[in-house]
Formats: sequence, C-alpha cells, structure tokens
Amino acid sequence: MLTNVLLLTPPFTQLNTPYPATAYLKGYLNTLTWPDGAVQARQADLGMETILALFSATGLNSVFSAVDQAVAAGIIVSDNSQRISRLRDAYTVTIDPTIRFLQHKNPTLAHAISGRTYLPEASRFAEIEDLEWAFGSMGLQDKARHLATLYLEDLSDLLVEVIDPHFGFSRYAERLGRSATHFDELNAALQQPVSLIGSLLLRQLDQHMAHNVPDLVCLTVPFPGNLFGALLCGQHIKRHYPGVRVVLGGGYANTELRSLAEPRLFGYVDFVSLDDGEAPLRSLIEYVRGNRPQNGLKRTFLLNADGRVIYANGASEKDVPQRDVGTPDYSDLALDTYLSVIEVANPMHRLWSDGRWNKLTLAHGCYWGKCSFCDISLDYIARYEPVTANLLCDRIEELIAQTGQHGFHFVDEAAPPALMRDLALEIVRRRLTIVWWTNIRFESAFTADLCQLLKLSGCIAVSGGLEVASDRLLARMQKGVTVAQVARVADHFTQAGIMVHAYLMYGFPTQTAQETIDSLEIVRQLFAAGVVQSGFWHRFAMTAHSPVGLQPAQFDVQRVGPVMGPFADNDLDHDDPLGADHEQFSEGLRKSLFNFMHGIGLDFPLKKWFSFPVPPTSIPRAYIKRAIAEPDVPKPRANALLIWPGYAPSLEHVQMKQGKRVIERAEWQVSRQQDDIVIDMPVDLGDWLTEMWPKLSTQAPAPLTYRQFQTEFEQAGLGSIDKLLLSETWADWKEAGLLMV
Repeated sequence: MLTNVLLLTPPFTQLNTPYPATAYLKGYLNTLTWPDGAVQARQADLGMETILALFSATGLNSVFSAVDQAVAAGIIVSDNSQRISRLRDAYTVTIDPTIRFLQHKNPTLAHAISGRTYLPEASRFAEIEDLEWAFGSMGLQDKARHLATLYLEDLSDLLVEVIDPHFGFSRYAERLGRSATHFDELNAALQQPVSLIGSLLLRQLDQHMAHNVPDLVCLTVPFPGNLFGALLCGQHIKRHYPGVRVVLGGGYANTELRSLAEPRLFGYVDFVSLDDGEAPLRSLIEYVRGNRPQNGLKRTFLLNADGRVIYANGASEKDVPQRDVGTPDYSDLALDTYLSVIEVANPMHRLWSDGRWNKLTLAHGCYWGKCSFCDISLDYIARYEPVTANLLCDRIEELIAQTGQHGFHFVDEAAPPALMRDLALEIVRRRLTIVWWTNIRFESAFTADLCQLLKLSGCIAVSGGLEVASDRLLARMQKGVTVAQVARVADHFTQAGIMVHAYLMYGFPTQTAQETIDSLEIVRQLFAAGVVQSGFWHRFAMTAHSPVGLQPAQFDVQRVGPVMGPFADNDLDHDDPLGADHEQFSEGLRKSLFNFMHGIGLDFPLKKWFSFPVPPTSIPRAYIKRAIAEPDVPKPRANALLIWPGYAPSLEHVQMKQGKRVIERAEWQVSRQQDDIVIDMPVDLGDWLTEMWPKLSTQAPAPLTYRQFQTEFEQAGLGSIDKLLLSETWADWKEAGLLMV
C-alpha cells in the first residue's frame, strides 16, 4: 500500500530561502521503513510559487486589469497607485528580467538597474538613501538589488491598496491570525470571494494535488501570517478533494492553539498537531492507513463523532531523539527560484533576506530556559537536547551535496557555546568550507579565543538578546547577563570579524521612562564603539505560556484581556501601572536605531529623537568603553582545549650575541594566511613545542586539554607553567594564533 504525503508551506514566509519545516519532516520520513508499503513524501513552497506567479508579466497584467475594474467600480485610488497604473507597460516589460536578476540568473542587468533609467519608480524611491554612500563604487550588484527591491515594494503598495489588503511579502492576512481568541473574523474572511492572490495560490495547489495525488496534506503554519493561506488551502482541498486528509501544525499551533475548542476550524482541516511534528506525523500516517486507533494519536486535536473537539495523545512512543530525525531534505523545492532582496543597506539585516541558507538545528530547546518573557513552559523551549558535533558535520556535508549551497543558518533558540566550540573544531578538522550564523546568548563563555575559532570555522554573524539594556530589568527577566558582559562579548565577536545583531526590547513590566532613555543610551554607545552592527526594537508582548503571562502579579502587571475564546490563546493584553507610557517611545526608538545602524546621529542628544520631553540619561558617557576596556584574561581552565589552527611551524637554531657571549636560541617561523611571524624562544622550549605541535594541530586525533599540556610541560623539566604564561614567548604565540577554548 502506497501512501502519498504532501508537505506544504502556505504563503508567505521568506523570499530568499525556504522555511525549513517541510524539509525537516521529509528528512525524517526518509529514515523510516514501512512494513505494509511505502510512504512517499513530496513538498512545495506555495508562498514562493505564488510570489513568482504574481510578479510576472502575466501576473501583473491580471493585477492591472483588476485595478481598472476597481477604478471603474468607483474605488478611489491614491496618486501613487495611479502613477504605477499609468506605468503598467514599463512594469510588465521589466518584471520578468528583474525577477531573474534577483534569482542570480541575470547578473548583467545590474548595470541597467543601477543607472536609474530601467525600472519605473514610485513612492518607495522617494525615500531612497545615498546609494553611493550605502553601497560604494564596488557595490553594483547590491545597489541594483536594493533598487529592484524598492521596485517590488512599489508594486506591493499597489496590491495592498487596490487588490488585497492582506498581502505582504513575508506574511498574508497576519492581522486575522494574531490574537484571534475567536474564529468568527477568520471564518467570515474565508467565506468571501477569493482574491487574485488567493486564486494564484489555489492554482498552484491544484497543480500539486494533480501531480502528487496525496492521501495526507500537511500544512505548516509557523507564524500568524501563514494561517489564512493555510486555511484557504484546507478549504479548497475539502471542497475539491474530499477524500484527502489535512493536518495543520507548526509554530502557530504550538503557541496559539494549545487550548483549541473551536469545531468550525475542522471544516478546513481534519487534524491539528502540536509541538515537534515527527512523532505526531508518523502516528497520523499509521492512523490514515488503518494501523493505529484514534486514541493512539500523538498530540493531535480532531473532531469526535459528536462534532466536539478532542485531544488525542495516547501514543506510547516518545518524541524522536534529535540524533534520529535525519538530515533535512530540500528536494522538490526549486532552490534556484528564490529571490535575494536587499531592503536596507545594513549588512547584518540583509542576512534575513539575501542569499540561500541551509537550515539546521544544533540543539532542540534552550539550554538556559529561564527568561521570563519567553515561552519556557512549552516543549520547543523547555526540552533541551543537543546533537553531537560529529553528526552535525555529517548533516552539513549531506546538505552541501544535496543543495550545492555552503551557507548555513543554525536556527537554535540559543546555540550552546560548548557545542559551538566542538562544531567549529570539527568543521576545521574536516576542512569544510562553509559560512554560517546563529542566535546566541551573550555568555561570558564567548571569550576572544572562542570567537576567533568560530570565525575560522566560517561564522560570519550572531544575533542575541540585549533586550532592555538595563541591569535591573535584565535581572528581573532572569536573562543571566549584564550590560557590561554583553558589551565585552559583543566586542570579542566584532574583533574576530563576526557581525553582531542585538535584539532589543522596550516596555518590559515596570520599565520607567528613565530606564527607556538609559537603554537607548546604552545602545547608542554600543554602536558608537562599533561592537554592535545591527539591532531591532521589539515591544514587550505578554504571552500566555511565559512566566510573566502565567504569573503576572509577580511582575507587577495585570492581565486585562483578551476575553478567552475557543480558538487562539497566546498574546495577552496587560496594564503596567508602574511602567512608563511605552507606546509613545516607539517611533523615537525606531528612528534613532535606524540612524545608528548607518552611523548617523551617534552624537545627537537623545531628546532630539522624541517629540515629547524625556529625562536626560543617567548612564556615564563612557560606560561601554570602560566595560570593554576592563581586563579580560580568564584564568586557564583545566579542561580548556589548546588549539593551534595554523600551519606546521618550522624551527631553526640560531646563534646570537648577548653581550660578549654567543648564545643559541630557537626561532619558530609561523606561516599565516597573510604573513609570516617569527617567534624567538629558548632552544629547549622550541624543541619541545615543535614535538608537541601535532597534538595541538586541528588535525590531532583528540584535542589537547590545558591540564595535559601543563603536565607534559612540567614533566619535560621546562619550569613553571605560570612563568610560561607570563612570558613574551607565550604572548607572541597567542598573537600568532594559539587558541585556548
């Protein structure tokens, strides 16, 4: 018996790379054997396919026809949309070549685009930055991609105003899915005539239904902006393919639908699955095939015979260990069709929208798991389970062979420093060429040496939470870091050539106006010092599964809504009687940060960013500089690893005069990528270190610990290890590249 499973990502997530959920599930299904017949899994990114159908000459002709119909019906259209409509011929002629350019298939078009005479321009170009300053004389491709992105955003403005107010490049009808405690508004929207964008989506869906003939369709809904598109697909499948079962899962279900009791949802889907999808999907496949009873499903909502929502979780199987989930499988996805766009010139921001990234997870959950604003009660945070560095590198090599791409985004909640060290060593040992980035906590474990090792392994950027940038509030949210610690760690990454993005938060319970301004001053100093290159302010949101949401009184806030309903439950309304009027700070924080990221306004008085009086900062002007300048020479740990990542040194004994005497010294010549360094040392030390080099090499069978190094040094009769650590030879060796991690 053959069972066909179709894994779908509904609109919209990212333009530049696939959302990885379907690839993860397909990779897991590849590892299974089925005694009663094969399971064939296929996948598709309906969001990307819909974008490509819409932003084509044929799609734009349909758009402009719909605009004409709207105008004929008496709809008032803005001057900007009228201009775009008048330039329709220019848009339809340029759209296909421009899309190919953004797919890296038509690179010479950059010359025409950068000249500012090829693409039609509307309101998005009115706010254009100084492109020469932003991209430089050598940034032709980047400048053109930025202009092409503005061109698409102009068309997006037309779509939102006239065709479909739900449209967004990375979300669709997000408002309907966000905080939807009741299903009424979503249900009503789904009964309306299908829009042009919806029609294009369903046309793509029909093609996959005809080609794959699925028995089970899985819709991943990672964000509120995917829910409407998923339900539109489910509705269409129910109407036109009544024998096909539909399951909805993903991040939205995991956080919003844990108390689901709305039977009308099951007019669009048959099942709703929670948390990690591997084990629930396997149980559903067995259920669909008649090999598992309904009460044997795992973490699955469905309707019973009485039309009531029930939660089936009687499966005896545990969740699949991370070592057994397999390697993500991106086959079926047309990886060469994704678009590399550049929304802003900031180099860190572009990682989210530019380039193709293979996505992998170093560890399930969060090793810290204490932050009071986070959903630490839920499985995706609470269950921490790392993967070994060896297995991760096996998966990296598989993905490179599968996709031809060497870029990796490790999508962890917070990548563990010890595992990052081991992974970096294994990448270097295998001589893999990759570039990668990930999320971190600003742990003191990220020493300058560890950051250098991460850079050697291909790390180009990290993002981490500075959050409120206030030691009082960081302690209250149990973040486990201080502002000074964040500054020092950010400096370690920056000095290693790794970009740093800071997640920033305002509006945390009891945060005062003074603390908000002080937080902005900390951020200003971090950018002025050059240790943070990018950031984004998030307004604090109280969620149902966080410590603040579960016990608001402990954080001096009050839950005031929304009224509980049978559908979603996550975002909570709250009063913060001890805090500032947080909303009024939003625009000033956003505007100042945008300028800081571009090196502008770093010497402005903070009050200039706000349209209302604010208190002066209480933070000393050189607070961050002093924090970075504090001595940071950690005492060697016994289990720290000593690594020499460079080439084998060459040793030469030389005669040199010391006063009237001629003495023999050892010269170690170290070849680095860009230069050679000669380290002078006593002969006996030089001979011993040369013998030790294979144990310090990245190609050694096992890394050498500091304790082992100390023991061998002292057994060789070379004196005190403490004296060596204080010597000029050690300082020169460290400068040449010796790492202690």
